[in-house]
Amino acid sequence: MARRLRYYQKKRGNRRTGSQILGSAGEALFFAILLLLGCGGLVALVAFLVVPQWRVNHEFVESQCTVKDKRVVAREGKEGMLYRPEVYIEYDVEGKPHFAWAYDIGNAYSTGQEEKEALLERFVPGGQYTCWYDPVDPYVVVLVRGYNWWVWLVFLVPVSFIVIGGGGLLYSVLHWGKSAERRAAMAGRTQRRDRFGANGGSGRKFPSVPDDSDITNSPGTKLRFRLPIGSSPGWILFGVLLACLFWNGIVGVFAWGALHGHLRGEPDWLLSLCLIPFVLAGIGLIFLFIRQLLLTTGIGPTLVEISDHPLRPGEECRVFVSQSGRLTVNSLEVLLVCEEAATYRQGTDTRTETREVHRQQVLRREGFEVRRGVPFEAECELTVPAGAMHSFRADHNEISWKLVVKGDVAGWPDYKRAFPVIIHPPNGRTDG
Repeated sequence: MARRLRYYQKKRGNRRTGSQILGSAGEALFFAILLLLGCGGLVALVAFLVVPQWRVNHEFVESQCTVKDKRVVAREGKEGMLYRPEVYIEYDVEGKPHFAWAYDIGNAYSTGQEEKEALLERFVPGGQYTCWYDPVDPYVVVLVRGYNWWVWLVFLVPVSFIVIGGGGLLYSVLHWGKSAERRAAMAGRTQRRDRFGANGGSGRKFPSVPDDSDITNSPGTKLRFRLPIGSSPGWILFGVLLACLFWNGIVGVFAWGALHGHLRGEPDWLLSLCLIPFVLAGIGLIFLFIRQLLLTTGIGPTLVEISDHPLRPGEECRVFVSQSGRLTVNSLEVLLVCEEAATYRQGTDTRTETREVHRQQVLRREGFEVRRGVPFEAECELTVPAGAMHSFRADHNEISWKLVVKGDVAGWPDYKRAFPVIIHPPNGRTDG
C-alpha cells in the first residue's frame, strides 16, 4: 500500500531530497508559532502593563493619606541587587481606615539604591498626601500615577514576532509545495534583467506594448516558460490577517475596559452595547481569516506553462496546466481573456472602468479527483484569434490578455487564478 505521506521524494543524482510537503508544513508551523507568540505577548503586555496604568489614571479613586513609614526594599537579581521604594500609609475608604505599603502600580524592581532613596525624600512621616485606590480592591493603592515611556519600547518585541511570523507564514503559504529550484527562480526575477535596455522604453521595439521579461525569465518543466500568477491568494490572506490583528487589537482594549467595569460592579451599559457590533465584526474577521487560510492551503498551487512567448494573432502554441491539492473537481476551465481598461476624470474624481471584451475556452475537464502528491496535469493547443488586438498600455487606456484557470471544487468555494500573457502586433505593426 502506498503511503499517503511521503517522507522522501525521488532521488536527484546521488542524494535523496526531503518531502516538500513536510518541509513546507514545518516552515509554516515555525512561523505560525512565532506569530502566536507575538500575538500572545502583545495581549499580555496590554493586559499587565497598559491596562493597569490606564486604570490608575482613569478609574482609581482619589483620597488623602497619612505617611507612617517608608523604606527601600531590596532583592537579589541575576546581575546584582535590585530595589524599589515603598511608603506605608493610612487612608480612608468610605469612612474605614486602611493601611498598605504603596508607591506605584508597577511594583517593579531596578538598580540604583540611591535613586530610590531620593524618590522617598519628598514623603515625610506624618505628612498628608494624595493617593489613589482601586474601587474593586481598596488595598491596591498608589502614591504616584502616570505612564512609563519604556512600556512602548517593550512592545517592539511582540510586534517584531508578529511581523516576522506573519511575513514568514505568508511566504510559506505563497511557496507551498514549490521546489527549491522554483523558489530560486521566483526570487531571481528581479535580478535577471537585460543590461542593454530590454526593460527600458527607448530600446524596445513596441513602446506601447508591455514588456514580457517578467514572464519569460522563469523556465517551465514541461514547456518553455512558466507564467507568473497575476494576483496571489496569499496576499489576500496577508491582508485579512493584518485587518484581523488591527481590528481585534483595538476592540480588545475597549472590551477589556467594559468587562472590567462589569466585574467591579460598575457596568457601562452604553459602552457594552456599542461594542457588540464591533466584537461581532472581529469574530467575523477571525472566521474569514481561517476560511481564507484553508482556501489558500487547501486548493493547492496552480501552475501554467506555455511553449512560446510573446504571442501573436493567428499563431498557435501549447499550454500546460497543473493543479495540486487534494480535491474533488466538478469542473476546471482554462480561458483566454482580454480586458480593456479606461481611466478618466469625472469632476474631481479619477475613475477606472474595466470591461471584458473577449473570452475563449482553451481547455475544460469535468468530474475528476486530484490526489495529494499527484497533481492534475493537462496539455492543450491555444490559437490566438487572428483579429486580436495586441497588448497595449498607455496613461489612460490598457488592453491586457491573460490565461484564467477557473475551478469548481466540491466542498470549497469556486476559485479563479489569472496568469498574464503578452500579445505582440502582427507583422511588427501597432495599428489600432
